[in-house]
Amino acid sequence: MPSGLYLVGSRDGDRLNVMTASWVVQLATEPKLLGVGVERSAYTLELIRAGGAFTVGTVAREDRALVRKFVKPVKPEDIDTAGSTLHGFPFRLSDSGVPLLEGAVGWFDCQAENEIELGSHSLVVGRVRAAGFNRPEDTPLLRMEDTRMSYGG
Repeated sequence: MPSGLYLVGSRDGDRLNVMTASWVVQLATEPKLLGVGVERSAYTLELIRAGGAFTVGTVAREDRALVRKFVKPVKPEDIDTAGSTLHGFPFRLSDSGVPLLEGAVGWFDCQAENEIELGSHSLVVGRVRAAGFNRPEDTPLLRMEDTRMSYGG
């Protein structure tokens, strides 16, 4: 299935993470709801459950390096809170307190409202609390087919 690539932020206290995701979908416009598919054993799902929020960032086609860096959980030594970087990439905390990479083209800050278990993955439903752009809206977005990556779950 052709799809975009996204960066999903999660947090529980001092534990911060950003994960590359390929299953992100708009579910409703009233209220504004997004769905994010996350493997049930993933660190990200653990943090979303504990923290109750997540962010989604869209990625520019030219920024392939971003998604490659975040296919594995962020280790504590890869977090520089003083310099506000994860894996060397600048981030800020959303209003919900969840990491959001500054390099994202557009972003969504979501309150997690529901989790639907679907075999190997859960669909986490989030109510959009805030959204915006860091770059022009017409920036071409990265898709899975723009990379040499294949879906790994």
